[in-house]
Amino acid sequence: AMVVFRKAMASLRTSPTLVLLLMLLPLSAPMAPKASIEQPKVVLGRPGTNLKVGLVGLPNVGKSTFFNILCSMAVPAENYPFCTIDPSVSRVNVPDERFDWLCEHYKTNSKVPANLQVTDIAGLVKGAAEGAGLGNAFLSHIQATDCIFHVLRVFEDANIVHVDDEVNPVRDMEVISNELRSKDSQFVEKSLETTQKEIQKKSGKPGSPEHKKLDLMNKVKDLLATGKDVRQGDWHCLDVEILNTLQLLTAKPLIFLLNMGEEDFIKKKNKWLPKIKEYLDKTGGGQMIPMSCALEAKLSAMSAEEQATFCKENKIQSALPKIIKAGTTALSMDCFFTCGPGEVKAWGMRTGTKAPQAAGVIHTDFEKGFIMADTMSFEDIKKHGGEAACKAAGKFKANGKEYVVQDGDVIHFKFNVASGGKAAEVKKKSSRCS
Repeated sequence: AMVVFRKAMASLRTSPTLVLLLMLLPLSAPMAPKASIEQPKVVLGRPGTNLKVGLVGLPNVGKSTFFNILCSMAVPAENYPFCTIDPSVSRVNVPDERFDWLCEHYKTNSKVPANLQVTDIAGLVKGAAEGAGLGNAFLSHIQATDCIFHVLRVFEDANIVHVDDEVNPVRDMEVISNELRSKDSQFVEKSLETTQKEIQKKSGKPGSPEHKKLDLMNKVKDLLATGKDVRQGDWHCLDVEILNTLQLLTAKPLIFLLNMGEEDFIKKKNKWLPKIKEYLDKTGGGQMIPMSCALEAKLSAMSAEEQATFCKENKIQSALPKIIKAGTTALSMDCFFTCGPGEVKAWGMRTGTKAPQAAGVIHTDFEKGFIMADTMSFEDIKKHGGEAACKAAGKFKANGKEYVVQDGDVIHFKFNVASGGKAAEVKKKSSRCS
């Protein structure tokens, strides 16, 4: 605008009107509107990275059998109710093609994949919220998990008794859902009483944290009374932050595993599948994944070649990778990698985790003394052929404390370690100090 103005001044004698108009123009271009910053979404569930999945269901639906297959761990799976009294816990590797590629690329012998912690919880029965069938203890085990795999029996077998004498997975879904809601309702009632006492004691005014919690608890109470789960509510971010401190059972992500007979699974047919789908569509209950414990047990006893041949002949594939992936997705789990010639390791974390907290997944000292996180994306390493090529291409980035770690990042952490009362800066690849 200034350049045009000067030229116009030079031609003042011939065009004074033009100069007057130019003087009215702004001397700088208007500023572009600021881009809106998207705030990270607050998800239901306790914060942290030590996330757990709980296997839930009525007795004798195949939970422990599935757990044995999933984790290759010999927990009891006898044919009688409540054979699993203490929860059995194990970790199952999370399949990831990126991890496999990195292991091959770095030619390392030490390979540590990400894992998902799975807890086999004893079978619930109707009235568990009131203590039936050792229900209160089992419900507390569910509370300690972050996601629920609800195993449903949709197979017929006269040799395996059903706790209610007949197979009806829709009824079984209602039984478990009602028990979880009942337990949450009991907890909310107690929480309301406690919060009201706090308000009276502190003479809390409207708008105080206690009043906000009280209002939210009443909303949760009303929602549960309508037969809906907490996860189905329409909650604001501040609501979710409060709900995450309560660890309500019906706030947890829920995935239904439909345990079919081997023949039904191969044929992809079962009379209960459309009925279950109709029920979930009606209630907004959650995701369902058909599987067959009988078939998975057969596959687990085969060699890799035999498995491939059997699956090809029957046009099927194991449901385990899909189930594990569904669990990590429900938990909002991402993965980052630490790589070097000594070890390739995958680390699970919650989506939206910042660099210092991601460093803390490896060791608390990494988080406390965090300095910087040097990152490359897996896609860039694969595209350019290695770390050196990534650096040459400008894909190697140094990030500070506010950096949100992305799924698939390959990271080298730099941190301080206190020694002898003095802070010494240590630059190490986290893959070599876990």
